[in-house]
Amino acid sequence: MPSRRDFIKKATLAVAGAALTTTGAKAIENLTMPSFNINRKGKGDGRLHLRFFPYELKLRHVFTVATYSRTTTPDVQVELTYEGVTGYGEASMPQYLGQTVESVTRFLGRVNLEQFTDPFRMEDILTYVDSLSPADSAAKAAIDIALHDLVGKLLHAPWYKIWGLTASKAPSTTFTIGIDTADVVKQKTRECADRFNILKVKLGRDNDKEMIETIRSVTNLPIAVDINQGWTDKQQALDMIFWLKEHGIVMVEQPMPKEMIAETAWVTERSPLPIFADEAIQRLNDIKTIEGAYSGINIKLMKCTGMREAWKMLNYARARGLKVMVGCMTETSCAVSAAAQLAPAVDFADLDGNLLISNDRFNGMQVVKGKITLPDSPGIGVTLK
Repeated sequence: MPSRRDFIKKATLAVAGAALTTTGAKAIENLTMPSFNINRKGKGDGRLHLRFFPYELKLRHVFTVATYSRTTTPDVQVELTYEGVTGYGEASMPQYLGQTVESVTRFLGRVNLEQFTDPFRMEDILTYVDSLSPADSAAKAAIDIALHDLVGKLLHAPWYKIWGLTASKAPSTTFTIGIDTADVVKQKTRECADRFNILKVKLGRDNDKEMIETIRSVTNLPIAVDINQGWTDKQQALDMIFWLKEHGIVMVEQPMPKEMIAETAWVTERSPLPIFADEAIQRLNDIKTIEGAYSGINIKLMKCTGMREAWKMLNYARARGLKVMVGCMTETSCAVSAAAQLAPAVDFADLDGNLLISNDRFNGMQVVKGKITLPDSPGIGVTLK
């Protein structure tokens, strides 16, 4: 019985033979697979080169959550170049991460990527970057995103394809409405209700029911709520969740302080809605500490050091029976498009960070009729405007 190798060999020869009968020697050139040498000398010295600079993100509206308000978000943009090809990344630093432009640039200044001559050694490169400090997750994510973008471009493929995912399976993204006055909440809701299929509402103050009722006076769209650790009484939290379910809410994110694991587990066990961990987890090892206390996890690149660890977290969570959400900070389309590469494999997506700013540097992932639409461009799928 002929082997598989013999079959492939004969099939290849048959195709080559057919080509020779039509166009001769020229057909052989056309049949040759494009060669690619990852270490070829081109427009550079064969080493990785890192460049970075601060870039303040300007919000379209004042953004208020349970614990603070802001109008800007500090950010650092990263470029990683190899042989004339550049990958883009960024570090976004909301207040609660405890990282600053100064800490990020200081960390990036310590990183020596010129010691690497092969960008495909991604595990070695990112393990080295991670080893430089126990913290600095956003700075590490910036390098991780840029490296993934670079390698994807060298492979001429987007990362969702490299991971074996199907773009059409990406879910609709939520669009976030921050805590505000009733009139402003109504205005924001009207502006987005016909463009999105699901909303996300920030709760965690003493006007939670008023917020939901205000939005319900404008739209009946499904709503995900993010409490940002704003509830501290487990019985009141559970009562509120039952009330929320009656008003069309579909999931609850971080209802109680991350330290209140036992209380959160009590709520999750009795909750009619899935309860997702956000502030309670950052990296892969954290998932073990919250198992049994939550129904799912929210993966954010700025918390987990980037795409490499995010992919590991997604697969580990699935293996443990947890639901998965992919989220973002206030970011440009660079980091949002990087996170969106995971979107076809998740249950919920909150990837609207780029839509909340007025000075996005990139074109990338699009939201079409509320649904995440991934570009077919290589890497993370972004181009500079």
